[in-house]
Amino acid sequence: MSKHKLIIGTRGSELAMWQTNFVRANLEGIFPGLTIEIKIIQTTGDKLLDVPLASIGDKGLFTRQIESALLNGEIDLAVHSLKDLQTAQPKGLTIGAVLEREISNDVLISKKYDSIDSLPPGSKIATGSLRRRSQLLNYRPDLHVVEIRGNVPTRLEKFAASDLDALILAFAGLHRLGLDSHIRQIIPFEIMLPAVGQGAVAVEIRDEDASTRSLVEKLDDEKTRICVTAERSFLRELEGGCQVPVGAAARLESETIHLEGMAGNLDGTENLRETVRGTKDMAEALGKQLGIILIEKGADILLSEARNAAESEEAVI
Repeated sequence: MSKHKLIIGTRGSELAMWQTNFVRANLEGIFPGLTIEIKIIQTTGDKLLDVPLASIGDKGLFTRQIESALLNGEIDLAVHSLKDLQTAQPKGLTIGAVLEREISNDVLISKKYDSIDSLPPGSKIATGSLRRRSQLLNYRPDLHVVEIRGNVPTRLEKFAASDLDALILAFAGLHRLGLDSHIRQIIPFEIMLPAVGQGAVAVEIRDEDASTRSLVEKLDDEKTRICVTAERSFLRELEGGCQVPVGAAARLESETIHLEGMAGNLDGTENLRETVRGTKDMAEALGKQLGIILIEKGADILLSEARNAAESEEAVI
């Protein structure tokens, strides 16, 4: 080990801090002589809390300022929710490790109802995600979807004080913050595919920083990396970000990757969904293949229309 001190850059939300402290604890456990500091960096997405994410139209909402600090040498590594990262890293940066993934499903939170199926017709359900909105309305066209912003605890507080019937969040964020008691249903993939990379934590480093790479690579989980590589390749082919209705879930069984992906429109009337399979060394190619299949079915047109529609929306709670 050539480095004895590292500075980690992160957002300041409860979940971001949990992830960063988890990375720090693991690194300090492997390298007892290592000193690690944490630097909190505010991103554009943290500042613009009263605007729907999609209307901002910025794929680096939760990463750009952190990545600038990394490139400038102000920090040695950055910890991100992988789903927030663009599908191609800025020049000079790379993903040094992908940690073992948590369950990637979305979950239903409700004061009265135990599942999406049990929600009465016309129920109001909150989400800040176009992907969730599209799939919800495809499954239950009678639901009324409301835009909500904020970190996990903030969304829970807003929901508790509202007349909303349900809220959709990611399992991983709730579980990591010890908030499992709010979960009424883990939503099956048949109803809702997660965001690309959902549930995975990424450690980003400078490409040429071999010393830091040698430390963080000890945290890398091969199975997770293979799966998210396939998912991110799929999203890259569709030229999407977290502000488009695209979902994907890859799983590795023995030597075989099963990759399922979807693209839809905002009102849920169009939902393109396909699955591809291949060996684990084909992760990148499989994602590209699935993206091409959906584009041939019209996904590029759907996503372009969804982007344009979402950018004009203003209501948010």
